[in-house]
Amino acid sequence: MSGEATILITCEFGIFAINKCVLFFVFVFISIEILMKLMCLFVCSFVSSYLVETVTNKPVITRQPSWSQIFQGEKITLTCEVQGGEKTDWKYYWWRNSQSLPDNEKLLQFTASESFNGEYECMARRKVDFYSSTTWSEAFTVSVLRLKLVLSVSPSWLIPGASVTLICHTEPPSAGWSFYWFKAVPNSQDSYTYEPLPGTSSGTANNSFTVHGQTHTAGYACSAGRGDPLIYTQHSRPTFVWSSGVHPSASLTVNPDRVQHFTSESLSLTCEGNSSQWRLIQFLTDDSLLSFLPPATINGSTYIKNEAPRKAVYWCESGTEFSNAVNISTHSDGVILVSPVYPVPVGESVTLLCVMKTGNIPSDVFFYKNNKVIENERRGEMKISAVSESDEGFYKCQYNGRESAQSWMAVKVSRSESSSFHVWLIFGLVCGVLLIFILCLLWCYKCKKSELILTLKPLEK
Repeated sequence: MSGEATILITCEFGIFAINKCVLFFVFVFISIEILMKLMCLFVCSFVSSYLVETVTNKPVITRQPSWSQIFQGEKITLTCEVQGGEKTDWKYYWWRNSQSLPDNEKLLQFTASESFNGEYECMARRKVDFYSSTTWSEAFTVSVLRLKLVLSVSPSWLIPGASVTLICHTEPPSAGWSFYWFKAVPNSQDSYTYEPLPGTSSGTANNSFTVHGQTHTAGYACSAGRGDPLIYTQHSRPTFVWSSGVHPSASLTVNPDRVQHFTSESLSLTCEGNSSQWRLIQFLTDDSLLSFLPPATINGSTYIKNEAPRKAVYWCESGTEFSNAVNISTHSDGVILVSPVYPVPVGESVTLLCVMKTGNIPSDVFFYKNNKVIENERRGEMKISAVSESDEGFYKCQYNGRESAQSWMAVKVSRSESSSFHVWLIFGLVCGVLLIFILCLLWCYKCKKSELILTLKPLEK
């Protein structure tokens, strides 16, 4: 019995001893680890204090190019320059946003993108004396921006043969750019390809460019480049100059033929000309939003249901062809002005109507041209029996306190009339110059004659 008791006691003490040993070794292991860390800290501190020499040369970060703003895609070089240590062979260390970079060279080069934004620091150590190092440089901020190009055209609506001015804006505004100019050519993917305008392949220092002799609707775009080597931006969104004049190779017809429409009314747009594959473009003027409408499905025409008030310009495109453009606005209530969507030829008659949504034509209507009252018609219409160039302008009507939107009525001058006008204008100018020249000769002759008389009088005496 006593033997059995002894065995039990031994077993209990054995289990206790094992647990105690495990705890002891864990404690020893942790203590050794802490002691080693403390020794490392002491040694590192000792080495830093007595072995690593901090040299007085201070590194400075510079950037090339040195423009005030950096944009995505540009090639950037940061240089860690140790002042006064130009002849020393250094090993460099770079940090960005307090994180080490793998580069150990003097130059840090990259293509600018938003992922490279941050605070950069650098320091250097002598290669022959590893324990001699500089202090860290001052933080250098790199901020990469997105560049947006916006092209504007003036005028938006073309007078055939007139000059068109293109202006390429950089957003945000920045300097150092050369500008490149392109014509937007429709392609089959509901987008455009871009062909350089003549004489612009080398770029222009000015952000404006003038296109001469434009006669039809056309699209333009711009791009910009700077740096050495040149880094180019993407093209701007295409911007259009519109012509209302119809020409045989490409034309857009509207039914009903008027500028203003009520919502819920349907509108038929038909593309015609030298192509069998047209696409119809809608440009919302208030939102500057360009969209490609679905292909025509009914007798070659596209039908649009005007469900919401809006102002839009429509035109057709195919290959290199652009049709005339038409300005269409839709209105939910009130009155609208019925005016022609196409230019009215000189000498033809035109009738302007003021119409309610019910279709009724009210009486006692006031008509305005360029915001000035021109006529008070009890029949709700205004007729111009023979249109002249002076009739071109903005028209609107007013009935019972309700006023329509303004619509532009264009006047088409035939080439013969236009050319004869220019001939008479040149003839008048030439005659005026000749008359002034003859008068000058007569005046000179009179002066010389007076001088001659005064000279001869003493001789007679």
